[in-house]
Amino acid sequence: MFSGIVAAVGRIGAATPQGDGLRLRIDAPGFGLDDVAIGDSIAIQGVCHTVVAKSAASFDVDTSHATLAVTHGLEAGCEVNLEKSLRLCDRLGGHLVSGHVDGVGHVIEMQELGGSARVVIQAPAALGKYIARKGSIAVDGVSLTINAVDDGRFEVNLIPHTRTVTTLRHLAPRVRVNLEVDMIARYVERMLEGRNDA
Repeated sequence: MFSGIVAAVGRIGAATPQGDGLRLRIDAPGFGLDDVAIGDSIAIQGVCHTVVAKSAASFDVDTSHATLAVTHGLEAGCEVNLEKSLRLCDRLGGHLVSGHVDGVGHVIEMQELGGSARVVIQAPAALGKYIARKGSIAVDGVSLTINAVDDGRFEVNLIPHTRTVTTLRHLAPRVRVNLEVDMIARYVERMLEGRNDA
């Protein structure tokens, strides 16, 4: 479980074929790996991965073909947002994020607002019903508040700090983004389905 508060930006230093997927080496000198153990979970660009090897300034994960087919930004050379999994004593500064990407959207509009930016993103049609005004969404692993919604199209604001410390500084029209909707919306949907079945 994660919060969508990015701790550092790393870079995929290598992507080596491994079974039906890839072994990724994430170069992360500013991430602080002293408290990371083999088997720990780390969100990479919003995608939960398990650490399988580590050094002082990098760590390795395996990612499957299935994951690569439904996400973006896990290629060699890509900058990636990094977040360690939550501990029970941690502050929840963003919202509850599972690291299980629901789909890939793309930026359709950006407007500079004197350091901040208004960003309009088109989500896959199937995700539209889970996106609510003033709700939360994870974009490339970053917890953001939704300011407006029109079907699967939604609007967020990026403050200068977020743009400085995450890969969202690279957003521009047509850029693809990993999206994870608020898990509470999925639970509400499931509960309503159960009520309708009764």
